[in-house]
Amino acid sequence: MNTTITKLTESATSKDVKRPGREEAEAAVRTLIAWAGDDPRRSGLIDTPARVVDAWKELYAGYDRTAEDALARTFEDLETYDDLVLVRDIPVYSHCEHHMMPIVGQAHLAYYPGDSVTGLSKLARLVDTFARRLQSQERLTSEVLDAMDAILKPRGSAVMIEAEHTCMTMRGIRAHGARTTTTRYSGVFANEDGEQNRFVTLVGADPS
Repeated sequence: MNTTITKLTESATSKDVKRPGREEAEAAVRTLIAWAGDDPRRSGLIDTPARVVDAWKELYAGYDRTAEDALARTFEDLETYDDLVLVRDIPVYSHCEHHMMPIVGQAHLAYYPGDSVTGLSKLARLVDTFARRLQSQERLTSEVLDAMDAILKPRGSAVMIEAEHTCMTMRGIRAHGARTTTTRYSGVFANEDGEQNRFVTLVGADPS
């Protein structure tokens, strides 16, 4: 297994970081509630720390998943099909690593199969694996494409993510409605402008 695949298939949890126990995590939530100016002991908040920890287990589940898990099953019986495979409008729910505020959007993935294809739901699972970590949209786009290339070994891959960052729309500049688009291409998509245009057209995005 080469270094790229090894990196993608390992858990994202840093080996240098010791995860606190549940009691410590709940205590941290109580501290933040008090810092915000409320009383963590009042009836409406008494169970909030436990609920927040449960929510975090779901929101950041990607740290315990790998790209290889997501794309584990492939199919080699392609018969005569050798054209593009596109899955668009995959929901993206992530959190920015700078303010830990939600990133919400859609991902569009395409690839030209090499010797095999993967189940269509697996591509959505791949996006979710990387999205459920603290992220930047740029890195999320790159991680998804690199995983497709390393595991599926296609003739080319394309990834586009369109998302709203609430750290920009709810705070700071408060640019309501602003969306960010990121793309990455490899193989035939990177080498042929016509393939990029085809991908963008099929996605339905504005090529400008």
